[in-house]
Amino acid sequence: MSTVELTKENFDQVVSGNDFVLIDFWASWCGPCRQFAPVYDAASERHDDLVFAKVDTEAQQELAAAFEIRSIPTLMIVRENVAVFAQPGALPEAALEDVIGQARKLDMDEVRKSIEEQQKGQE
Repeated sequence: MSTVELTKENFDQVVSGNDFVLIDFWASWCGPCRQFAPVYDAASERHDDLVFAKVDTEAQQELAAAFEIRSIPTLMIVRENVAVFAQPGALPEAALEDVIGQARKLDMDEVRKSIEEQQKGQE
């Protein structure tokens, strides 16, 4: 599956309209971003049931700011509208596959319950 370019106009539609979205925050001038791109693209071919998306942090500065992106590339995984993973740095292929596998195994009911409990604890 090809990668979806996310903008502030389509972000909510893409993320809320899909159960499992990987988001690569990147910029064209970023060397590690360019190194990570073929790894990310190859993973998108292997996992055609998932949505692979990219946010150009230069063109979409509001989105990058909204997610407090301080370092690129940053990979974020959103499952059922919950960010379950966010980490800066270019991942090697094996690490990316591992992260995808772990995110697939998450019990989202448990994740939501944990978030609720954390929020109650902060009140």
